Amino acid sequence: MRTLVLCLLALLWAAYAAQAQAPQENFESWPLMQSEFPSTGGNGIIIKGYDPVIVNGKCVTDFSAHTPDGKAYYNVVEFDIVDVAGGKLCTNGKWRAKDGSASGTTPYRVFIKDGVRRGAPQ
Repeated sequence: MRTLVLCLLALLWAAYAAQAQAPQENFESWPLMQSEFPSTGGNGIIIKGYDPVIVNGKCVTDFSAHTPDGKAYYNVVEFDIVDVAGGKLCTNGKWRAKDGSASGTTPYRVFIKDGVRRGAPQ
């Protein structure tokens, strides 16, 4: 039993050490964020009005999604905030339609530092 516990502790330590040595992302090398860009979901959808701000401990923005046939859908997204590299990383985004008809998550991330917003490369 003791050997099993020691093996498990060694594996946990190895995993922790590997994570601690993993290179950190260079958030300041990300491109300046644009308020209009192609959706991470594809299908020709264009996101417009995406201007995240930090409010009450969350990173939030209203935005609209425009389909190739001209329809517009109005949404809001709320991200968790993580303190990194002297700034704030907006991550784990959850969006919902303003009319309550749809909701989901987004892999898109935003880094905010000194008032400058950068969007994760896509």
